[in-house]
Amino acid sequence: MEITTKNLAYTYQANTPFEHRAIYDINVSIASNSYTAIIGHTGSGKSTLLQHLNGLLQPTAGEIQIGDTIISSEKKQKKLREIRRRVGIVFQFPEHQLFEETVEKDICFGPMNFGVPMEEAKKKAKEVILQVGLSEDILEKSPFDLSGGQMRRVAIAGVLAMNPNVLVLDEPTAGLDPRGRTEIMTMFDKLRKEQGISIVLVTHSMEDASLYADHIIVMHKGTVYKQGTPHDIFSNPKELIDLGLDVPETVRFQLKLEEKIGKRIADPSLSLQDLVKNIQHFFERGNGL
Repeated sequence: MEITTKNLAYTYQANTPFEHRAIYDINVSIASNSYTAIIGHTGSGKSTLLQHLNGLLQPTAGEIQIGDTIISSEKKQKKLREIRRRVGIVFQFPEHQLFEETVEKDICFGPMNFGVPMEEAKKKAKEVILQVGLSEDILEKSPFDLSGGQMRRVAIAGVLAMNPNVLVLDEPTAGLDPRGRTEIMTMFDKLRKEQGISIVLVTHSMEDASLYADHIIVMHKGTVYKQGTPHDIFSNPKELIDLGLDVPETVRFQLKLEEKIGKRIADPSLSLQDLVKNIQHFFERGNGL
């Protein structure tokens, strides 16, 4: 399912003394079965854009098309129920939204709220709990007896139980240790490849953006500053650094090395393997310090 915005804008508390323009002139397209990362400073408009992706916010100007449904500033869109099933959002610290007595009940809550029979919802709960890397025996436990990482997986399973076409992730690894972060990101990548779910990742991690996404949107001061492939975005790391944004560690290391030797080594290295290979090839070509 494709999501496209056209001159999308949103102003909080419009037409009041407290109005604040959060985003404007947003023109982006999220293709089916794609992996899109949205990066930018806190306050750049990332979260506001995110909340338009399943109709949580209605534009104050422009429009957003989600599948066949167009949500515009001109008229109130009433049929958003199916949109919110097809576009699932995992907010920061989703474990804070758990509330049921058991993990199974928590996962079943969403599907049953959309009219899925209890037995079918329970069957789906068994399926998605395995998808997020947990065992079936956890279904009978209280979510509040689990570790933080397990609770987050349960919360994600609850979103997956809705069978979304698009999964929107707002800083999904916040607060996790390096191992937990890698496991969660690998899980999302596997879901996309095996089930064809589109992923939209809002993140401050340039490593995650460069390693997993095939398209990156850079937000700055409420609008799209730049968008393209990871190679396009990180080919000019100084540009991002001047904006106050980070770049992947491998790109930063290569930039410093190039500045020191006064020569360009290669295109930006988006992984450690690429960095080692590019430096090796550079010196094999007869270049020296």
